[in-house]
Amino acid sequence: MELCEASGASSGVSNLAEDIKTKIKNFKTIPFDCRLPNQNQTRNCWRKDLDFRHCEEAMTAKGRDVSVCEWYQHVYKSLCPMSWEVAWDDRGAEGTLPGKI
Repeated sequence: MELCEASGASSGVSNLAEDIKTKIKNFKTIPFDCRLPNQNQTRNCWRKDLDFRHCEEAMTAKGRDVSVCEWYQHVYKSLCPMSWEVAWDDRGAEGTLPGKI
């Protein structure tokens, strides 16, 4: 989760946000994740959703720009079926989403 570990300097966060925007602009397909090497990408989808939620929560708690988390959101939205996204968003809003955020 290197994207969520931005340095404390505001210029570092700004550069990180620009790097994220560049990655999203050049996005073609999700990168390989060595934690999830199998053909079935269900876990990868779930992990990217949790990574996004964790990053967003961490940046909000620190009072920083959450735009650095857009990469995770872009990846999980391209990987996960829309019905899962809607269900997870609903459960997240209710506070019943399983998984450690």
